[in-house]
Amino acid sequence: GQDGIAKKIKQSLSDKEHLARYGMVARSAAMKAVARTIDRIAPSDVSVLVVGPSGSGKELVAKAVHADSPRSDRPFVAINCGAIAEGVLESELFGHEKGAFTGAVSRRDGLFSKADGGTIFLDEIGETKPDMQVKLLRVLEDSTYYPVGSSTPRRANVRVLAATNRDLIEAIAERQFREDLYFRIGVVRIVLPP
Repeated sequence: GQDGIAKKIKQSLSDKEHLARYGMVARSAAMKAVARTIDRIAPSDVSVLVVGPSGSGKELVAKAVHADSPRSDRPFVAINCGAIAEGVLESELFGHEKGAFTGAVSRRDGLFSKADGGTIFLDEIGETKPDMQVKLLRVLEDSTYYPVGSSTPRRANVRVLAATNRDLIEAIAERQFREDLYFRIGVVRIVLPP
């Protein structure tokens, strides 16, 4: 009995510590579980998919994972995949060579390059189109990508965190999202309460 109580108190304290450390104000068991998961997975390089409605703090979770990881002194770069036109997204993420498209007056590094050694957070990954998903899958599988207009692969030493507010299982069933990418980004899934 006594041991159980002591353990509960200790657990409760460490939950409070976790939540405080991640800047989360929450009393719900669900959020405590989230904080515990962050604490467990942050030190590794495992890919994480954060699932939750808009405004539920998905980027906060991603930042907490980064801040608690060995990559914390390297960049944290976030991009909302749903807010950027599809043609522009590839160049934003992977960069482009001079002359790769109209208006590409000079070579430009993308976010994967800017996040080197750190973490990239792909918000609303469910909004990406299948050809973009193939390119993301490649980065996750073998850490390589191609800047737009280049045939030379570049290496990405980047941890990928992603988030979605839509049911990707449904998107997979409707062939709008690749199942292999889903399993690759969702090695760990963190589901946020609304």
